[in-house]
Amino acid sequence: MKKAFLFPGQGSQFIGMGQELASQFEVARDVFSEVDEALGEKLSVLMFRGDIGELTLTKNAQPAIMAVSIAILRVMSSNGMDLRTIDLLAGHSLGEYSALCASGVISLRDTAIVLRKRGIAMQKAVSEGEGSMVAVLGLSSDIINEFIITSKSDKHLIQVANDNDPSQVVISGEKKEVEKFSDFLKEKNAKRIINLPVSAPFHSPLMKPAALTMESELRKVNFSNPIVPIIQNVDLSILGSTEGLVDRLVKQICGTVRWRESLIKMADEYGIKNFFEIGPGKVLASTVKRTVPDANVLSVGLAPQIDQALEMISD
Repeated sequence: MKKAFLFPGQGSQFIGMGQELASQFEVARDVFSEVDEALGEKLSVLMFRGDIGELTLTKNAQPAIMAVSIAILRVMSSNGMDLRTIDLLAGHSLGEYSALCASGVISLRDTAIVLRKRGIAMQKAVSEGEGSMVAVLGLSSDIINEFIITSKSDKHLIQVANDNDPSQVVISGEKKEVEKFSDFLKEKNAKRIINLPVSAPFHSPLMKPAALTMESELRKVNFSNPIVPIIQNVDLSILGSTEGLVDRLVKQICGTVRWRESLIKMADEYGIKNFFEIGPGKVLASTVKRTVPDANVLSVGLAPQIDQALEMISD
């Protein structure tokens, strides 16, 4: 059966992530050491036993989650897995950078540095308290996009940030506009609206300053063609070479993460039956179950799960 690796995005972080891997596998320790060296600080110490508030800061969470994902991947590779037996890779927002690193498009060192800069740029793009993100349960992205028009919301201040699965959509934008639109959705029978504890309105038009900063930074990076093709967030294109990569990564900062559509495309057009979430947490596995109910899905974050994944991949 065809297989895909999925890499999680921000929100999957927790204190202690990666620590078991580091205690058991030298290749995992090497990943964390390389990321620490690239950033010039002990990010691994923050990950293993630091403060969750500090780890959740965008500038820390992004390279930290990526580091855990790559550590898991390298443990799997050191135990005989050939990445080229995987048919497709995909990552949710920052997870796309983990996918790029996994597929050899960007070096681990450059990925860590780029994600640190991306986190800082996204944090600085909007003053604290001016932006907001909410998760909407029970309404599809198509319906919400129609409501944005019919409610006469300002498209320059609000949009669908993440189309995660058929039952969960995230809205992002200027705080007052998001609050006004949330009240409108309550009148339209949204099952639940959850305020997300984020520091900036990610994947909204307000991220334009961050996009401009990252365009300059990404132009400096040395990219290679991917070993395994990657489906990209912003337009569902399949990355088989570096052509157009920077433009799509820049657009991704302000654009909608089209995750639900990515999963459907992998299943329907590429015949993916087995999905493996490579990284901390189980957020993406839940989106797969709700979007492609007949697929097999496994979250791979600890040693026993690595063994299970290797067995499934080899079958």
